[in-house]
Amino acid sequence: MNTKPLFALEDILPVLPHRPPFLFVDRVMLLEPHKLIIAERALRPDEPHFAGHFPGRPIMPGVLIAEALAQTAGLLIGLSEKLSAAAPPQKPKVFFLALTNIKFTHPAVPGDVLALRAAIDRQFGALHRFNVEATSGRNLVASGSLTLALVEGNNSAANA
Repeated sequence: MNTKPLFALEDILPVLPHRPPFLFVDRVMLLEPHKLIIAERALRPDEPHFAGHFPGRPIMPGVLIAEALAQTAGLLIGLSEKLSAAAPPQKPKVFFLALTNIKFTHPAVPGDVLALRAAIDRQFGALHRFNVEATSGRNLVASGSLTLALVEGNNSAANA
């Protein structure tokens, strides 16, 4: 995979409403609009959740890995719309609706770089289902599917 990001943090911030310490995507490495996205997140030792989860053996909580995957899926929607729109797109709210069959198979620890992959599996109306996975090096960290719901409005873009 190309080592230069396709979209950097300054490109992500206008699309996602999240901000540190709750922004879990650093850069986008691959985008096939309306199909697939691969983003990355570098896990820094000074992140607040590592202090308490767990002292002496810090690992990223599974719920935060799931949130990183949802943010990645939200970016797939937001960046795809931004690239394909002739006029500036309306900014729908995107809500994290469901997480299905998620399996956590390897811990994510400080120093890891998570590769976050989201591929659209099915779209039905305002609902978008994605197959997602997080990897670190050759290790599969988590995989499953998630559903995001788009709610039209003039508020901030993705709320995944």
